[in-house]
Amino acid sequence: QVQLAESGGGLVQAGGSLRLSCAASGNIFRIDFMAWYRQAPGKQRELVAAAPSGGDTNYVDAVKGRFTISRDNAKNTVYLQMNSLKPEDTAVYYCHVTVLTIILKNVEVWGQGTLVTVSS
Repeated sequence: QVQLAESGGGLVQAGGSLRLSCAASGNIFRIDFMAWYRQAPGKQRELVAAAPSGGDTNYVDAVKGRFTISRDNAKNTVYLQMNSLKPEDTAVYYCHVTVLTIILKNVEVWGQGTLVTVSS
């Protein structure tokens, strides 16, 4: 079993900043892939930022230069620093990780989601 605990969402004015955190716990041998997705009302879930193990980070064009994904492997935690927020960033943000468990099984896990609301 692997669990994710997200935190850091909330209400912020346009131009402001928020930092999301997602901590993984459980029977983890290795975390291979960590990412943040978001889903705005009436829209499909989209990949916002990804941090593969040992690879380059990548971002959806809409957030490049404003958002930064980082991971602390010692804490099994991924962060999303969001700066210069815009109303169109309003969405539920989901953490997503791919884990190799201690019984060497690959599992994908989603967080419960955290709401980010940006007011104009």
